[in-house]
Amino acid sequence: MENKLSKIIQKRTEDSQKTYSFKEDHNPRMPADYWFQTSTEGPVLFLVFFTQACRWAKCLGCNLPSKVTLSHIGFRDIMKQTNFIFMNLLSDRQKMNLRKIILSNNGSVLDEETLSTTALLYFIARMNMDCPNIKVLTIETRPEYVDPAELETIYRAIREGETPTDLEIAIGFEAFDEKIRNEHFKKGLTLEVFEKLAEMLSRYKYRLKTYFMLKPVPGLSEDDAIADIAAGIRYLDSISAKYNLDINMHLNPTYAAIGTPLADAFHNGTFVPPTLQSVKKAIAAAEGTRISIFAGLNDEDLAVPGRSFIRPGDEGLIDVIEQFNRTQDFTLLQ
Repeated sequence: MENKLSKIIQKRTEDSQKTYSFKEDHNPRMPADYWFQTSTEGPVLFLVFFTQACRWAKCLGCNLPSKVTLSHIGFRDIMKQTNFIFMNLLSDRQKMNLRKIILSNNGSVLDEETLSTTALLYFIARMNMDCPNIKVLTIETRPEYVDPAELETIYRAIREGETPTDLEIAIGFEAFDEKIRNEHFKKGLTLEVFEKLAEMLSRYKYRLKTYFMLKPVPGLSEDDAIADIAAGIRYLDSISAKYNLDINMHLNPTYAAIGTPLADAFHNGTFVPPTLQSVKKAIAAAEGTRISIFAGLNDEDLAVPGRSFIRPGDEGLIDVIEQFNRTQDFTLLQ
């Protein structure tokens, strides 16, 4: 079903020179994707709802909307996705063992135009009933959709489970350098907006997760990319201290995403994905700070075939990074 928002998303996608298509043939009662991770909190479920695509649609190297749809998906179908997760995906043991759930729709979970508030609260109700040991619920969104009143409702709901659960808001920051972030990557995020969000979250003792990308644009050297992450860590550390705010950096090495200008840059030789050795060096910059780090190593099968950031011989580095994600032990990186 096409609506006004569908046309906006389509136009922004085309204006951003993206050529991917959307998943219009996907069963709207099934989630777009899900996988399991392990962090310092314990076992993690990362769930991607199948909804209408991100309305921003401008970010240079992002093709995550290609895993969802241009069409509006109503709350009943999204609630069926929740039922599938709790009735068919998770075993009884997994329900008991899960400590963290990250909710995504490859856009903004708090944008009620693309993901119904009714459906979100239904998910939380099922989580409270079926997963009694959840420590953290993470919700991905752009900052402009963060509403203090809605957060208060969500927070009250998650605290009604058997285990006290913290609320974490996750936003894309991508790069610290203003020019890289907004002029080249087209994120549309200013430090002023970010700091207003940080101040708001601190008032309620919520957590903050920030997604950064290592080497997110063409033309960056490995050293310059590492330096940008290090600058981002120092900045986040200062914000954490200023607002007494728990901040995590989720660091993703950048892959050449199919159907984006970054894939074109890869093909013409102006972009090469970062090495995992650079990921390890970037993580090390957080030692001695208040910032925790989680390195994402999943390209979600969205990279140009055969050329993600993982290369032959990287098995040892993958093991080290995954151990670090579980422990935050910086001696592993030496």
